[in-house]
Amino acid sequence: MKLLDSIATEAASIVALRRDIHAHPELCYEENRTSDLVAAQLSSWGIEVHRGMGTTGVVGIIKNGTSKRSIGLRADMDALPVQEANTFAHASQHPGKMHACGHDGHTAMLLAAARHLSQHKNFDGTVVLIFQPAEEGGGGAREMIKDGLFDKFPVDAVFGLHNWPGMPVGKAAVSAGPVMASSNEFKITIKGKGSHAALPHNGIDPVPIACEMVQAFQTIVSRNIKPVDAGVISVTMIHAGEATNVVPDSCELQGTVRTFTVEMLDMIERRMRTIAEHVSAAHEATCHFEFVRNYPPTINHAKEADFTRSVLADIIGADNVLAQEPTMGSEDFSYMLLAKPGTYFFLANGEGQHREMGHGGGPCTLHNPSYDFNDDLIPLGGTIWVNMVEKFLAKA
Repeated sequence: MKLLDSIATEAASIVALRRDIHAHPELCYEENRTSDLVAAQLSSWGIEVHRGMGTTGVVGIIKNGTSKRSIGLRADMDALPVQEANTFAHASQHPGKMHACGHDGHTAMLLAAARHLSQHKNFDGTVVLIFQPAEEGGGGAREMIKDGLFDKFPVDAVFGLHNWPGMPVGKAAVSAGPVMASSNEFKITIKGKGSHAALPHNGIDPVPIACEMVQAFQTIVSRNIKPVDAGVISVTMIHAGEATNVVPDSCELQGTVRTFTVEMLDMIERRMRTIAEHVSAAHEATCHFEFVRNYPPTINHAKEADFTRSVLADIIGADNVLAQEPTMGSEDFSYMLLAKPGTYFFLANGEGQHREMGHGGGPCTLHNPSYDFNDDLIPLGGTIWVNMVEKFLAKA
């Protein structure tokens, strides 16, 4: 593993920043303290700072030479509404809030790279450091773009990464094409007719209609989607009734749909609507169908994926750069990849041995109350970002 000496020797101070951010988690669009910390660090290194984009976003600009080329590097800053189970010194000080996905580590790695780039400037062009709020459901990337991120700070390509538990430290994964799914939500309200539960013939029971609907939705996956393609329809909530002897007036279904293509998503939404309306009508009930599209699929561009693979191979060795197995999780970096060429890759976070309790305190998986970012990744992640900049913006 080829780490930059300047980043490795100064890693302790960045680790301290990471743990400070971990101890003070902030949710979507509330990242005021974190933004202040990031902006103060960038300014202290002489980096041009812009604030307020996407509400609490921070953008740092480092220029060198005369080239018009530019590269964007993105880190997310927000935490999750999770009660932390860890008891180490840097555990969350805010009940019900936790950095359970490693965004504190993503921010720290980009800060490590920012310090090195500001001091050495071994590149020709412009580096756009994007510290983004509200990835966890808030669409912070979308909002930064709406606020003119790429109009004010144009880039030729943009890159992001996510730590990935379960892989040994020193490995990474990148591939072209879809790597994370779209995220979508639905709510279906079936309107029947309430009655006494002992006299169901006097009413229209929405509960068996809902059960039939749930079963029918699975035929979309098994009979409308190609067997070699992937799609998920999960009904995760069913709400109906208030008493055991009353047939309720209505029943509500909610859940999520995940796909890797917009075309499949269009088909699933259309088929779900048709099934919901016709199953309801077959039982003389009605329904209200709502379908909300949140994050689009995250699709890596081929040229930039190859570039990322070459950078990673130079640092950790080609054998340690794995194919990126697509996941049905979603990521709002997808909005940036719709706007600009780029890549979103995974960097191994280990299996939990880095925590004070090792495996004893619960699984170190994403969105888990026992998760913690592996600080050993900070010099590696910082080195990756710096090498990416220096290769992308190589001096003539």
